[in-house]
Amino acid sequence: MLQRSSRPRVLIVDDAVENLQILMSALQDRYAVVTARNGYEALERVDKAPPDIVLLDIIMPDMDGYETCRRLKAREDTREIPVIFLTGLIEEKNEIMGLALGAVDYVHKPFSVPVIQARVATHLELFRARRAVEERNQALLEAHRLREEVERITQHDLKSPLNAIIGLPEALMCDANLTGEQRTLLETIQLSGYRLLDMINRSLDMYKMETGTYAYQPYPVNLIKVVHKIAQENQKLIAYQHLNLQMLVDGVCTQPEVFEVPGEELLCYSMLANLLKNAIEASPEQGCITVRLGKTAGMASIAIHNQGAVPESIRERFFDKYVTCGKESGTGLGTYSALRIAETMGGNIMLDSNDPAATTIIIRLPL
Repeated sequence: MLQRSSRPRVLIVDDAVENLQILMSALQDRYAVVTARNGYEALERVDKAPPDIVLLDIIMPDMDGYETCRRLKAREDTREIPVIFLTGLIEEKNEIMGLALGAVDYVHKPFSVPVIQARVATHLELFRARRAVEERNQALLEAHRLREEVERITQHDLKSPLNAIIGLPEALMCDANLTGEQRTLLETIQLSGYRLLDMINRSLDMYKMETGTYAYQPYPVNLIKVVHKIAQENQKLIAYQHLNLQMLVDGVCTQPEVFEVPGEELLCYSMLANLLKNAIEASPEQGCITVRLGKTAGMASIAIHNQGAVPESIRERFFDKYVTCGKESGTGLGTYSALRIAETMGGNIMLDSNDPAATTIIIRLPL
């Protein structure tokens, strides 16, 4: 069986025999050269074996070069093949028309053999490079799609064993003979199960936010209650580092019982928990963390300040996915998740970098 040459295939289309001979002589040592005398014959050659590049005369009988190029570019299987026009026409409008049809270059007659060789080599290399980039991008997109698919399947399958982790402790706690320590252990197991379930649900929600399919349903959320809950859950870490966590509402420490914004409580909790935990972990020992709540110009503002500095290397990418620094167990998803949640709620989030020795995160949500 005949095998196609491994050399790049060049199709030369010209109705003048002398031009074909010049071009063949210039190129046949490096490439597999095929010739055609007109547009119809060129398209037949392409159907039999698509070339890697086409050198195309413009003025030809029956079908000129413009129409031939137009037909090549109209077909999905040939539109990416580079076309170099060969022409004796010198008016700029002719060159503009050819480039508009999709040609990559123009070579004017009479031909210069070194120029022809250089142009063909250059455009073949560009075509190969572009194809390699496209193939790599396609492979990366497919790998990303497969990873997300595996993550979604894994998250879905994890929910089945969680039913037992959450449900069995509930059943065991009905036993009146349990000691206080045993009951505490069962409550810890059940609480851990609920936390894991919440993590899975948050992960699925994050995917929906990224793809624009999350069904956001706002209702009044008391942020003071949410902040107190997060502080209570992190009390051991706050005490271990001897931190002072304070909350100011409209600039004063005397707090009202309610500071409401439209949102979803779980979203608000997840967003603020990520940012407050970051602030706690980044704070120096005996440092102060301040949460400021306020309303102005139809927007709610939540500012979280701590005395730890964001490394210069990640300030510009602070809210990017998977960006982390100095945390062995960090995933780089906390600030990214907070950004996505704020945007889903119709707001925004920013890093105030005016003080390089400290960190202030500012969230703005519509009222």
